[in-house]
Amino acid sequence: MAQADEPSEAWRTTLLEENDSLYTQSDKHYTQGLRISALSPTLGESWANDLFDWAQFFPTVFRPGGTRRVAVFLGQSIFTPSNLDIKPPNPRDRPYGGWLYTGGSLLQESGNQLENLELDLGVVGPGAFGKEVQNDWHQFIGIHQARGWSSQIQNEPGAVLSYERLWRLPLPFLSSTADGVENGVDIVPQLGGSAGNVFTYAQAGALLRIGRHLEADYGPVRIRPALSGTDYFNPAHLDDELGFYVFAGVAGRAVARNIFLDGNTFRRSNSVQHKTFVADLEAGVSAFWSQRVRIDLSMVRRTDEFVGQRQADIIGTAAVAVTW
Repeated sequence: MAQADEPSEAWRTTLLEENDSLYTQSDKHYTQGLRISALSPTLGESWANDLFDWAQFFPTVFRPGGTRRVAVFLGQSIFTPSNLDIKPPNPRDRPYGGWLYTGGSLLQESGNQLENLELDLGVVGPGAFGKEVQNDWHQFIGIHQARGWSSQIQNEPGAVLSYERLWRLPLPFLSSTADGVENGVDIVPQLGGSAGNVFTYAQAGALLRIGRHLEADYGPVRIRPALSGTDYFNPAHLDDELGFYVFAGVAGRAVARNIFLDGNTFRRSNSVQHKTFVADLEAGVSAFWSQRVRIDLSMVRRTDEFVGQRQADIIGTAAVAVTW
């Protein structure tokens, strides 16, 4: 059970907001996502470290010798049709639905490779409080409330198990050094998938990054399903106060199930036919001041997710991380 470096001293908390109206005036489909997470310091000898050994379901997963951390999180995602003013909603549009979940991740870095095994557990339907969050917020800011929540996807326990692997591939011939600090370029390919009654899909993608201290992470965190990002951050790679990068990425998913399109697993509910192949295009910027504060901003263009969808969705993301 070798460890790659000495344990760091602090937990890292990230608050992530995803919203289609964050930078635009849209209010439809994947309309709101909120996630708060906490990333542990590097693990020493503890029961948490034993979880990685128990999770070695394949010989190539979590091999000894890497830097290990765990993350825990709580989140909520809200989905609606395009027209919020009609009741009942358009049966050919995306149904109303909410997803309230909690879970944890096992994160191991070995060289320039990161593994992430994640389990999400929660509830879909009225128990996820999507109606209350959306309509109370709309009332607070003085805009019309969504009228069709009585037709939302029904209550159902949800579970999703995800595994992904990311590689950091530096491009030294594009890097430069100024004032003794290296400005680098890298590509972060990724492969993974999720399985469960909420989401089931396989995914491949890549992220291009240009900036300083790229070794500290593998891209900004995102809410599933999305171009994969993780909570992983290693401040040991920072040799001065400021790190930053601009990034652009693409990911493709082969979708077998999306409960927010396909409807409930064992009960009748509103549904539409999901598209088998969905792609995300993302661009943004990340900046971090030592290990204390980090800010991520990005825009995502998501291709049509269901048959009959009239246009691709634009999703804005914003995240703030602090160390305590």
